[in-house]
Amino acid sequence: MRQRVVVYVDGFNLYYGIKSKRWTRHGWIDLRRLSQNLLRSGQSLVAVRYFTTRISSPQNDPDKSRRQNTYLEALATLPDLHIHYGVYLPKERICSRCGAAWKTYEEKMTDVNIAVELLGDAQDNAFDTAVIISGDSDLIGPVEAIRKRYPAKRVVVAFPPDRSSRRLRDAASASFTIGRKVLSDSQLPDRVVKPDGYVLTRPPTWT
Repeated sequence: MRQRVVVYVDGFNLYYGIKSKRWTRHGWIDLRRLSQNLLRSGQSLVAVRYFTTRISSPQNDPDKSRRQNTYLEALATLPDLHIHYGVYLPKERICSRCGAAWKTYEEKMTDVNIAVELLGDAQDNAFDTAVIISGDSDLIGPVEAIRKRYPAKRVVVAFPPDRSSRRLRDAASASFTIGRKVLSDSQLPDRVVKPDGYVLTRPPTWT
């Protein structure tokens, strides 16, 4: 019997890992294809869960939210891919030296949403192996809980580029780092056609 696999993708962790390596051209990721490319022999992909937050565009990059919306619409055309949203909250920062204040934004709830879906799927026996694409150590708790409560199930951590956590690696059944080639081999086509016929095009900054 083939092992059932559900993949949980921490969208911001993956994106910023790619960005920190300056691999932005690989940001137009087909998450189903990426998940398939991470599977081992004898495994079967059941579903992909993508966790993200709709962002507000900063003044220096007004097209940022537009690029994200295009990508989210492209992902929505993929079968068995579910998008789970957190929140994007403003936060005021103050310079300790000069007292100047400015507003930034922080993504919230992604780790909680991943934990909820991960534990729910384990309880529903939706997978034999869970693959978590993240380097966020806040996920140690749910990983340890699943391994303790469901010892027959495996939890594998696939670290995004330039992202890792020794404690998360130690909590998991196994771990590895996603390399540039697998990202390059897991891209959406430059043009994605929605069911209504509308054509989505890869953003120029991701080419």
